[in-house]
Amino acid sequence: MKLVIGYLKPVVSAILLIVVLQATGLLSSVSVFTQRAAMEAGLFKAIPEDVDLVKPDFDYNFSIKDLSGSKIPFEQFKGKVVFLNMWATWCGPCRAEMPSIQSLYEKVKSDSIVFVMLSWDRDSDKSKIEKYIEKNSYTFPVYQRSSYLPDNLEVPSIPTTFIISKDGKVIQKEVGVRNYDSKKMIEYLKAEAAK
Repeated sequence: MKLVIGYLKPVVSAILLIVVLQATGLLSSVSVFTQRAAMEAGLFKAIPEDVDLVKPDFDYNFSIKDLSGSKIPFEQFKGKVVFLNMWATWCGPCRAEMPSIQSLYEKVKSDSIVFVMLSWDRDSDKSKIEKYIEKNSYTFPVYQRSSYLPDNLEVPSIPTTFIISKDGKVIQKEVGVRNYDSKKMIEYLKAEAAK
């Protein structure tokens, strides 16, 4: 009996800690901190692969909206390299990778490369999105969903990032937190934009 109680005590303590962190809203912050630390340690690097596999076509037939509420047909990004990141303010891993995306955005600014930071937050949480972006001084373009998403964007989890080539092919898909601020990723996007 002592052995069972000795085993259960740390398990129950861990469960209680998680419940308290979740109830206070701190669980997401802890997740951001631990994932950022792992990224800085060199884990979760986004490494572009230029393999000769069949690359699926991207379905541009949907709309998004900017934070002022204006609808934007995704088709307007055809002919450009698109860095499409799906995220939410409540997603710890999403928030952990955002500084690296901001840094990448600043380093590859170009008329040929478009960043689409597509929030999965509800419409009623638009003010949360705006406050979060402003608080962190992010300058990349942020959008919300305004209609259904095509099948290739129905993903099981966020963050998920797609890189779409100028000719409309999905050339990269990263599921989960990644560090995008790398020399390889910068060179990869610039090379794609130059094609």
